[in-house]
Amino acid sequence: MDNYHITKTADTWALVKEGAQRASKTAATKAEITAIASEFLQGKTASLKIHKEDGTIQEERTFPRSADPKKTKG
Repeated sequence: MDNYHITKTADTWALVKEGAQRASKTAATKAEITAIASEFLQGKTASLKIHKEDGTIQEERTFPRSADPKKTKG
């Protein structure tokens, strides 16, 4: 499973794959990059961590939803 992060850069919001040097996608607003990320990750097995401006994690999403490990028993 690939891990992606949405973070605030100096002047934009960026979707960055964990371990990558450059952003996969960028946008002017957090709402815009979240929508772009959801579309970008369709058909992939990935974890998306959405960060607040201060860098803390606000939310985590799993693509596809059926791959969410929190829903398994055991």
